[in-house]
Amino acid sequence: MTSAIEIRQVHKRFGPLYALCGVDLEINAGEFFALLGPNGAGKTTLINIIAGLALASSGSVRVMGHDVVTGYREARSMLGVVPQELVFDPFFTVRETLVFQSGYYGLKKNNSWIDEIIHHLDLADKADTNMRSLSGGMKRRVLVAQALVHKPPVIVLDEPTAGVDVELRQSLWRFIRQLNRNGHTVVLTTHYLEEAEALCDRVAMLKKGSICVLDSIRNLVSNISEYRIRLRLSPGTLPAALQPLTISHDQGCYVLAIEEYSQLENVMAALRVAQTQILELQILQPDLEEVFVKIMHDAESLESASA
Repeated sequence: MTSAIEIRQVHKRFGPLYALCGVDLEINAGEFFALLGPNGAGKTTLINIIAGLALASSGSVRVMGHDVVTGYREARSMLGVVPQELVFDPFFTVRETLVFQSGYYGLKKNNSWIDEIIHHLDLADKADTNMRSLSGGMKRRVLVAQALVHKPPVIVLDEPTAGVDVELRQSLWRFIRQLNRNGHTVVLTTHYLEEAEALCDRVAMLKKGSICVLDSIRNLVSNISEYRIRLRLSPGTLPAALQPLTISHDQGCYVLAIEEYSQLENVMAALRVAQTQILELQILQPDLEEVFVKIMHDAESLESASA
């Protein structure tokens, strides 16, 4: 079975700076995949290489089996990319923009699909509006529409919901989920980790140009060995017996770490003995954000130790 994206030993240098250091990654056809990392980790550089906007210093990339350098026409026709930047032509309306974008791929009779995209991205009332008159959120919707106009089997979304409203996020994800269910491969980069956790199956985490983790989100979250309890107490002082469990506290609210749920009874018993009243109690489940912070911290610590 052909991989949607196949990346083999990709390096990218900008003078003395190594933006990517031997990235190996295979994304399966039909997968909803997250590519995560802090700012400067190399995510956008890798996307630019996949899209043919930058050349790797060494290594190879294939999209649906087509090399992005030697078979760039075929590779680019397989791919739709939503960039971070708001790039648009100020002289065209929304519909004209999508018609011209269709023409770049040789699609002369694409109006029905354009109408469908406009409908699903809630652009119908702006279809005949000039691009420069749109808000930032509306411009981003058009960028998504442009990436989808030729029905690419592989869709790359680079921070697609940055700075947009909740309504757009919901309508966008409904549409993208449906495309994924229809067989499209989706690659997402985002700093909204709750989006990645809700949408994606697997995740690769980049740190300084290298992949430090590649696994399913379910596995990563399940490997977190501790649970957390948030308590608001009266009086707002934690009993001494529970102080070693404290992760953080602020104005009578405490977050405690426990390794298993059975320890919750010990916490409650200590509070009863101290005659401390529980005003609020919340059990916090491990999530992708917690995993991400831990992995980035561990990678930083390992790098410092080996320096």
